[in-house]
Amino acid sequence: MPLAILALAISAFAVGTTEFVIMGLLSDVAADLSVSVPVAGHLVSGYALGVVAGALPLAALTTRLPRRAVLVLLMSVFVGGNLLAGVAPGYGLLLAARVLVSLAHGAFFGVASVTAADLVAPDRRATAISLIFSGMTVSTILGVPLGTLVGQHFGWRATFLSVALVGFLGLLSILVLLPARPRPAAGGLRTELRAFRRRQVWVTLLVTTLVSAAIFASFTYIEPMLVTVTGFAPAAVTVILMLYGVGMSVGNLLGGHFAGKFPVGTLHTTLTALAVLLAVLAYSIHFRTPAVITLTLLGLCGTAAIPTLQHRIMQVAPTARTLASAANVAALNVGNALAAWLGGLAIDAGFGYASPNLVGALLAIAATVIAVVTHLTGPGPDAERTTPRTGTQAPTRAP
Repeated sequence: MPLAILALAISAFAVGTTEFVIMGLLSDVAADLSVSVPVAGHLVSGYALGVVAGALPLAALTTRLPRRAVLVLLMSVFVGGNLLAGVAPGYGLLLAARVLVSLAHGAFFGVASVTAADLVAPDRRATAISLIFSGMTVSTILGVPLGTLVGQHFGWRATFLSVALVGFLGLLSILVLLPARPRPAAGGLRTELRAFRRRQVWVTLLVTTLVSAAIFASFTYIEPMLVTVTGFAPAAVTVILMLYGVGMSVGNLLGGHFAGKFPVGTLHTTLTALAVLLAVLAYSIHFRTPAVITLTLLGLCGTAAIPTLQHRIMQVAPTARTLASAANVAALNVGNALAAWLGGLAIDAGFGYASPNLVGALLAIAATVIAVVTHLTGPGPDAERTTPRTGTQAPTRAP
């Protein structure tokens, strides 16, 4: 793999860390800025909404610009936003800084996915995309625990300043390692938006939303599940979450590897396994060892579908790959928000902390049925066609 993909993975690691690390710092932020913990929680939901709101507009506005310049611009916004968060004197400015960073999040992963795919041969594109998203999954293993540790010892502001430093290293890596390429061919925003008339684009986005919601219906409430239902001490939860993160990282890489060779089998297998494991977790969460084993496997299977879907959205929207990729990242965050709401409804209805796992299983079943019934993974007339020698797009015939 080209070293340029490493530069993109470093940046993805920084972006993933800043999104999730706030969850371990909410109490400290609330106490320091004299707000309640629920109000501080808007720093999480505000970020997710910012990703959804910023992904498509920023990707659309930058489709005619050289991709390296766009990535440098987005990472500059990321670094500046985290610096602002680190010195914010009050809650309002901190929330604004978080939203500023989140606006660049979706567009970054959209542009980075297309850039990584174009750096390798067509049959290795899914693997290249999975390497970009591995930066995100590794952030759950290293970035979030280390960021939380820094915040606990040196204050939450030090965490944001540290993330800004990592983001700056990613920016420098992009400048040094990513080759300068000509401005990508584009027919304008109207041409980009025309791709969204295709049914398979919307089907892929729907499945992505359901997969993300299935994963996070369980993950959002994993801490109270492990403490209240399983009986683990709070200190043990961090170790279990690290095992979950290891499973996510391995699953992401395996998903990218097999998606390039067996896209149909990879997606159908991972979706089915996700549904089964979530259903099993609703029972195994009551027992310590089975719960840990199931959670590790869940992390592995859950993220294996992500690079497959990211690769697929680029295939069904060959004339708008950047915009469609950014939309797919936005769909992931819509799924995150949907998961927290649905899982919370199940708990509030009196079904217990294990019930979000069953909610996730139903969502995964729905994603599987839609993928199979609509032939999501079939080649179809919309699929991107490339020539073996250059990897450039070949003309497609209208359906």
